[in-house]
Amino acid sequence: MGRETETDTETVVKPGALEVGLSVVFQNVDATRPDHAVYKNELRIADLAEPLGFDSVWTTEHHFTDYMLVPDPLQFLTYMAGRTKRVKLGSMVVVLPWHDPVRVAESVAMLDTISEGRFIFGVGRGAGDIEFEGFRVAMSESRDRFIEEAEMILSALETGVLEYAGKHHQQPRRMLRPTPTRTFKGRSYAGTLSPDAMPIMAKLGLGIMIIPQKPWENVARELAEYGTVFRAIHGTEPPKPYASAWIYCDEDGGRAKQMASRYMGAYYRSTIDHYKFDGKHFAATKGYEYYDKISKNLERNGKDSAADGFVDLQVWGTPDECYEKARAIQGRIGCVGLNGVFSYAGMPYEAADASLRLFAEKVMPRLQKAAP
Repeated sequence: MGRETETDTETVVKPGALEVGLSVVFQNVDATRPDHAVYKNELRIADLAEPLGFDSVWTTEHHFTDYMLVPDPLQFLTYMAGRTKRVKLGSMVVVLPWHDPVRVAESVAMLDTISEGRFIFGVGRGAGDIEFEGFRVAMSESRDRFIEEAEMILSALETGVLEYAGKHHQQPRRMLRPTPTRTFKGRSYAGTLSPDAMPIMAKLGLGIMIIPQKPWENVARELAEYGTVFRAIHGTEPPKPYASAWIYCDEDGGRAKQMASRYMGAYYRSTIDHYKFDGKHFAATKGYEYYDKISKNLERNGKDSAADGFVDLQVWGTPDECYEKARAIQGRIGCVGLNGVFSYAGMPYEAADASLRLFAEKVMPRLQKAAP
């Protein structure tokens, strides 16, 4: 990345080369299509990543609802490993408290072996009560479980040995096979919204994935605090963060604004509904105090205001406007990569396809090219 220059309010990074990823989320809001049709079209979009020149393919993890239809991100990424030769493959994220850590470590080792080291391991702890209930895991235990599971998995991926003694997991010593042959240091990341989780991720040696839901200046401040903790513990610079962005690119700026407002706004309303951000349960759930602040903010300002704020953080407009917005994100948080979501909230696939191809043709090459 370029050198940093100080402004009156925050650190801004001069833009250099930026990795650009393609994220597919398999959303079926309000079940407007058969799930099979959603998969058919999203897989078609995923297959465009390598020929159009994207640097990576990503997906997330969700269960039980039409919010996102990806119960097994590692299975999808293994499928993509067999269909590609070059692109990196990223999870954003594997939700550790919902899984046996032995099985996660084995699946990651297998995927990384198959893909010749192309996997970027993103992890998280989850925040949807419907999902925790479905997996019969107490949401209030999620932070402690996440820490234990992350420690166990990350250690196994470095040493090839599964072994752990904790409150929730007592793992007898076993060998991890296939044996990992490449370090995951520098390519293991955590998706987190809560600022009080940042020191935990720093201690674990994880980089940070940003899902934009709050002002970029707040994100930059939290990343700076995380970096201080990371350097103090590990004696090295932390990995540069990855950022996600919901993208709509159109030669007609007015139409791009309309599409962004409609579909990005609908996406964020579905996020509020899925996580019950407007509910009262976070206040009584250990480890989710920050989410209670989100609930109180929604109560004060309403869903429409929150959706408008989300749209403002994303990348939409003409190709030139998309380029400038993407560079602005990079400049604020110094991210190494920007992962674009192009199909969401029931958007017609023809529109998503056109936006994706235009972005790939007129925006992405400029982002991937290092500044002089």
